[in-house]
Amino acid sequence: MKLSLWTYLKAAFNARPFGMFVAPNWIGLTGFGLLGLANPGFWLIGAGIELTYLFGLATNQRFQRVVSARRESGSELEWKQRQDALISRLSDTDQARYVAFAARCRTILDLFQQHDPTGASVETQGENLGRLTWVYLRLLLARRAMSRVLKEPTLGETQELESRLAHLRSQLGDQTLTDELRRSLSSQAEILEQRVTQRREGREKLDFLEAEIMRIQEQVELLREQAALSTDADGLSARLDEITGTLGGASQWITDQQKLYGSLDDLLQEPPPSSARGMIREAGPRAERGGP
Repeated sequence: MKLSLWTYLKAAFNARPFGMFVAPNWIGLTGFGLLGLANPGFWLIGAGIELTYLFGLATNQRFQRVVSARRESGSELEWKQRQDALISRLSDTDQARYVAFAARCRTILDLFQQHDPTGASVETQGENLGRLTWVYLRLLLARRAMSRVLKEPTLGETQELESRLAHLRSQLGDQTLTDELRRSLSSQAEILEQRVTQRREGREKLDFLEAEIMRIQEQVELLREQAALSTDADGLSARLDEITGTLGGASQWITDQQKLYGSLDDLLQEPPPSSARGMIREAGPRAERGGP
């Protein structure tokens, strides 16, 4: 659905990359506002930069698609249905893993509520935990999608390719080979080198995904233990902010892989704040029904 330019301008004014807690536009306006107190000329410069920034971003097709997509999927019900569809694509083991992770995030939020009876920061931390859960789900799905695309090889298959490649290289060392046979063997060797390199890179990508999944799991476990033992609500909130601030790298990596494999489009959109909080609200009943 095509929205009005005014709608895109408003979205551009408040737009912030994932991992940033303040919109870059606000920072720029504040900076030029302060500079203008000393020299009003900076206000004119700031106004020009502001208009260029807003119209440039508001007319960007990719940004418009993101804004439109968020409007279309803004309701919690729609997001819940999409979330369930994504979870259903996981293996049984990963589904149980996800449910357990979301339940731990729910426990952390409950502890936040105990430490902060006023509820001043609970909504924000619920959103942060929901986004953390969303990144965790994205990593699980990306690993599954990439495993299918790369058709994860067994160690024995890779060793066989390397053995064949070594044999070909040994043959190419024979100075008595005819030119035709040398060209054929060289071509085979190049193909095998590409296959070995591709398998090695695929293994490294999958290893990275598993390492990121485990890193986030351990961070949540540490935060849960800290929340259980500490009554410092501000300190816990700061720690959670630090954790969510480190997620930008994993999100960018998934985006980069989408450019290569084109199979991760549905993992790029971020959930609306209310739906992000809903990702962990649903964890309790699910975990009780069968999650670990």
